[in-house]
Amino acid sequence: MSVARRPLLTATAAGTLLCALWFVPSANATDEELAAEQRRAVVAQSEQELRLADTGGVDTTPYLLGGTGFLVVGAGFVTLAMRRGGRAY
Repeated sequence: MSVARRPLLTATAAGTLLCALWFVPSANATDEELAAEQRRAVVAQSEQELRLADTGGVDTTPYLLGGTGFLVVGAGFVTLAMRRGGRAY
């Protein structure tokens, strides 16, 4: 297999996998009438509470640090790939 065909085959395999996963049915096996009653109960409960923008108690620091760390590592990989891209092996 030539080197030029590898990216094409990889893209074809990825596209085929995504198309196959598109048609996988969801595992939602709830009774529709029961689900409608539960929705009405949740709406009634939320109308009683009426708390808007209640974001207290959630510490987002680990998410920010983790996201920043992944961003830095990704930028490092891109920089490394660009440096190696100029060399012919």
